Amino acid sequence: MKNLIWIGALALILAACGKDEPQAPAPVETDVIEAAADEQAAEEIAEEEAAEEEVLEVVEESAAEAEATDEAIVLAVEESPAPPREWQFTEGQHFVRLVPAQPITGSADKIEVAEIFWYGCPHCYDMEPFINEWAKNKDPGVRFVRIPATWNDLVRLHAQLYYTEETLARNGILTEPEAFREAVFIEYHRRGNRMTSVDSIRRIFERFGVTAEQFNNTWNSFEVNQKLRVAADLARRYNISSVPAVVVNGKYRTSAAEAGSYPKLMELIDELTVREGLR
Repeated sequence: MKNLIWIGALALILAACGKDEPQAPAPVETDVIEAAADEQAAEEIAEEEAAEEEVLEVVEESAAEAEATDEAIVLAVEESPAPPREWQFTEGQHFVRLVPAQPITGSADKIEVAEIFWYGCPHCYDMEPFINEWAKNKDPGVRFVRIPATWNDLVRLHAQLYYTEETLARNGILTEPEAFREAVFIEYHRRGNRMTSVDSIRRIFERFGVTAEQFNNTWNSFEVNQKLRVAADLARRYNISSVPAVVVNGKYRTSAAEAGSYPKLMELIDELTVREGLR
């Protein structure tokens, strides 16, 4: 009886282990698969790290490029001021400064030197060759003008003569203005013709080819009358009490008496134009 029981139990054991039943994977094979997976994962990680290292190396190489050598900073250094100039002439002794500065006849693109004169003044006649020579050799940045005095009727008549002369010369009617100017001085100072009337003045113009009609049209023109008004206003502004006088750019007034002589006056004019040009 005991033998039969043992045989039946053995049969149950063999049936439970039959090949038709699914078998669990062998422990050894599982370990191999897991090991392979681990190895593949390790390789992928290694490849990713290698790629990251390559990227880092590229960045490091770019960052490691040698930077340009820093250039020294050069600071602006103020130039040493020029030593003060020693002037030959002194304000208050050789010339007067007009305060405030007064208008001039032309534009401000040049330094203006104005001679205030009268045809009947012997000193103006004496200064004529000196001022003419200076004007021929003056600096290109200097403009020379003449302003006739107008302080009484005879002087104003001669001022009108001057502006008629100037206008006819600019229009090409008076073709020898320098010779005409010399003739007017000679007429007054050597021939005794005081030119106290319009007729006496017209006859001088006719000697130089100006017709009576041309003279009359210019003598009574708006242009000449306007210039006379400006001359009177400037003489007042410049405080002219005697002639010849010289005003530089509406700021400095002088004369031969103050400078010491006509040649010294020409030197003083040049010095004042230099002073004015430095401002």
